[in-house]
Amino acid sequence: QVQIIESGGGLVQAGGSLRLSCAVSGLNFSKQAMGWFRRVPGSPDKESEFVASIDWRGATTWHAPSVRGRFTISRDNDKNTVYLEMNSLKAEDTAAYYCAVSKYSRVSDERNEYEHWGQGTQVTVSS
Repeated sequence: QVQIIESGGGLVQAGGSLRLSCAVSGLNFSKQAMGWFRRVPGSPDKESEFVASIDWRGATTWHAPSVRGRFTISRDNDKNTVYLEMNSLKAEDTAAYYCAVSKYSRVSDERNEYEHWGQGTQVTVSS
């Protein structure tokens, strides 16, 4: 049984930082790419926005233009954990952040290429 547990969300002032963690169990974590998506409260599930992706080895990453230079995705395969370091946070970063396990080993911004999803962790940035 796949388990995905996100943590690290919270309330932060604009300009501040947060580090999200996503611990995964029940699958061969080191073989699959991982991603982070976010959804603004009140928006339909299908409109979740791609944030970042990392390949199975951690050698290749892909960040959405809206977060590039501020957010960094990384992973620790020994700990079965993926991280999202978020700096220079803005009010528009406020959302529920979801960790997802890809069907493949390569990076992707396509939501339908991810097969397992966490429950999400809320990030609120006050201006």
